[in-house]
Amino acid sequence: MTTAVSLEKLRAWWAHRQGLDGSLDGASPHDVLARTGWARSVGGCGPYLGLFARAGLDREAVDKAVANLEVHELPSARGCTYVVPRQDFALGLAAGSGAPDGEIAAAAKHLGVTREEIDRLSDRIVAALDSAGEPLDPAGIKRAVGEAVRNLGEAGKKRGLTTTLPLALGLLQARGRIRRVPVNGRLDQQRFGYVPWSPSPLTDAEPDRGAAHAELARRYFGWAGPASLKHFRWFSGLTAAAAKQAVEPLDLRPIEGTELLLPPDQVAAFEKFTVPRAACYALVAWIDGIHLLHRDPGRLLDPGDAARQSPAAKPGRTLGDESDPPCSIIVDRGRVVGLWEYDPDTEEIVYQAFVTPTPALRKAVSATRNYVRDQLGDARMSSLDSPKSRAPRIAALRAGQPLVHCGPLPADRRVPDDSRAAE
Repeated sequence: MTTAVSLEKLRAWWAHRQGLDGSLDGASPHDVLARTGWARSVGGCGPYLGLFARAGLDREAVDKAVANLEVHELPSARGCTYVVPRQDFALGLAAGSGAPDGEIAAAAKHLGVTREEIDRLSDRIVAALDSAGEPLDPAGIKRAVGEAVRNLGEAGKKRGLTTTLPLALGLLQARGRIRRVPVNGRLDQQRFGYVPWSPSPLTDAEPDRGAAHAELARRYFGWAGPASLKHFRWFSGLTAAAAKQAVEPLDLRPIEGTELLLPPDQVAAFEKFTVPRAACYALVAWIDGIHLLHRDPGRLLDPGDAARQSPAAKPGRTLGDESDPPCSIIVDRGRVVGLWEYDPDTEEIVYQAFVTPTPALRKAVSATRNYVRDQLGDARMSSLDSPKSRAPRIAALRAGQPLVHCGPLPADRRVPDDSRAAE
């Protein structure tokens, strides 16, 4: 590619590849995630919002896909949890397979835990789940395996590990022997049980990590290209040498004047692509793939917007100083054009737009408000999010942008938030 490419085109292309231009309307949860990339999940509503913004999917359709194992939340790249389509279950597990080994090695060094002890506990857990015939939560597993779970005392507590149970559960999930299922079928609430995974998506006890890295690179640049090697390293958690080796077979093509690389099968389409003239607004979570696949927020912000005060931050801290958006984001053709939060007390979306609000923007805000209000009950962005923790950001947004009031929902139709902290 021999000609320089504008940032405006890059942004619009990223939004197009992410399906934030309406091109995936009506697609299934599996197909959306296969096309646009795995959805980061941290006990919040990010996956729901992302699927709604891309394909108009309601919560029932997403929950049904989870129940039918068309998509599943599992530990993956960098040992972090993602909602992954069925076709990528094995790859997702292989991409995160090294994380439990590191945790067990750290526990061996500092807490006297041995791999043999964790392997014995793991076998006991699988046997208990096989016998139970229903999901068991961590308390139920502890009762079933008894003294096989060892308390790690004060030393463990200081390291955030009170017993050996989390080590075994992490290892079993990464090896595809068990899977975690939401107690109430929802992705945005941290109450889980565990069941055996049979048949397991992993056919080998030890995945071929080199092959997994190469396939992950192919998937990644298909979702996120143009992207740099640095972007891929962030997503994958690989070392510089391993990342370089993983992308070598891809024959990636450079974008003139940048460090960005594009898969060869996208070059022709990218060269022909033009920026849509009409605005196309989408309200998504701060961990949405449009941002998090690269984790390079400056590329989505105009300079004037990057210089804006970050909501509820210390004076002088700007949006350009943040590694991640401080709030959920409003995007238009790949550019971040606003920030938003949901206020469950008033059942409104409070937002600050960086552009003059238009009917199209108000329509997008209203549609997302209705979705959150009627189907989710709240827009918790992580397991630690709450209306109380959100209040300073809401106040900052409300002070900076006149509120578009859409009216409260009748009290008898409100959906309560019954979430609890993860075990």
